[in-house]
Order: sequence, then C-alpha cells, then structure tokens
Amino acid sequence: MSMTPSEPDSLDLLFTQELISPEVSAQLPSDLQIRPLASTDYKRGHLDILSVLSVVNDLGEAAWVNQFHAMRATPRTYYSIVILDKTSDKIVAVGTAFIERKFLRGLGSVGHIEDIAVDKSQQGKKLGMRIIQALTYISESNGCYKSILNCNDANIPFYQKCGYVQKENEMAKYASDTVHAPKL
Repeated sequence: MSMTPSEPDSLDLLFTQELISPEVSAQLPSDLQIRPLASTDYKRGHLDILSVLSVVNDLGEAAWVNQFHAMRATPRTYYSIVILDKTSDKIVAVGTAFIERKFLRGLGSVGHIEDIAVDKSQQGKKLGMRIIQALTYISESNGCYKSILNCNDANIPFYQKCGYVQKENEMAKYASDTVHAPKL
C-alpha cells in the first residue's frame, strides 16, 4: 500500500520535531527528511530497515503500534528517529536514543544510542552519520553528560568519525530461549 508523504506536523510522532537538529536537517539532500518515529511508520518499512542490523521478529502492525505507544508513555525517555525518502515515502535510515536517569553526577543523565541502521541501497551517503549527529543532539539537549553506544570492532572507525572515542568494554548475557517476552 503506497502512502502519501506527510509533513511531521500532520503525523502522530513519538516526540516533538523541534528536538531534531536544524543543522542535521539542513545537511540532508532535499529528497530526504529526518523526523521522529511516527505511529504509521510500520507501513513505511521501519522493521525492514532494522533487519539490516539484526534479526527482526515481525509480530504485526498492531503489536508494533502498541510498542510505539508504550515508548511514548514514558516521556523524555525514548527518541527513535527516521530518515524518510520523500519520493517513495519509505524509511531509509533509523536510530534510537534513550535517556537513562542516574543518581551519579548530581542526578545526571546518560544518552544511550542504539539500533543505527541504514538501507543497503543508501549506505555510503552519510545517513548513518546524520542519524548519530541527530541522536547526540537530542541527548545533549536533554542535558546528558555523555552519550554512549556499543558497536562491533569493524564499526569503530565510523563512530570515531562521528566524534566518539573507544572506552572500556561491553559485556552481555542473553536470556535463554525459555524466557518469554512480557505481554503488552
């Protein structure tokens, strides 16, 4: 189903468009638009772009919309953004920042950058860099004393170009297959 491209002010957005960096917006080609995730972005291929990054289990549009509303129900926490090809009305790049509030550093906050993905046909056009710049701007606009992300070794040079420095190590423990996702 083809959708008509919409301006951000006519969409049901995850957060306000004003938090998107004007400088980053200005650096995009005129046929691309950066904006917050919208409640209708399932139909614009949001999960398709995320599948570039990792395995995506598509549980259907209703589940996706429920997740969108659950994220929006915690204001000033989740900031998922998209770059949209205005001609096709399809998403070509995505990323998310979430804000962790801490007891450290005078009740400071940390921005966690996650799930950066760019459509394979759009890679090499600095869209990933624009997503990182926009998410860093959002993090800093929320008063975060740092923005952090995890990446594999092959992506370290890319994130260094975005102004990030390698620091410490990441550890992970994945839940077993018998652990079930919470019901929404």
